Amino acid sequence: MPGKNPHLTALELHKQLLIAESELNRAQLAADIEVLKAGVHTITARAGTYSTIASSVAALMAGVAALKLGKFGGGETKQSWPSALLKGAGVVSNLWLALRSQNRRRRDGPAPYTADPPRP
Repeated sequence: MPGKNPHLTALELHKQLLIAESELNRAQLAADIEVLKAGVHTITARAGTYSTIASSVAALMAGVAALKLGKFGGGETKQSWPSALLKGAGVVSNLWLALRSQNRRRRDGPAPYTADPPRP
């Protein structure tokens, strides 16, 4: 064909514009996904902190309950004071270790987030 069809050229131009817009949308979607991944990582780290606190409180409550049962007649024999002291020391040491690890995590900050490299 000796001449170009101007209608076909307009369609090709429109197609190229749509392709460029699609690439921009893909790049924006990839950036949004990275932001969401970082948010999920932060929430996961906070959930771990809350889990540590909850387990520490549960250990403390279990220790207090064990001490009360031994002291107030949970069994038929009365618990000796060295035994009660050892149980209390165990509860305190567990609580101390849990709180120390929690403070260490706060001081050092959350683990660095590394995003997966984008797939081709």
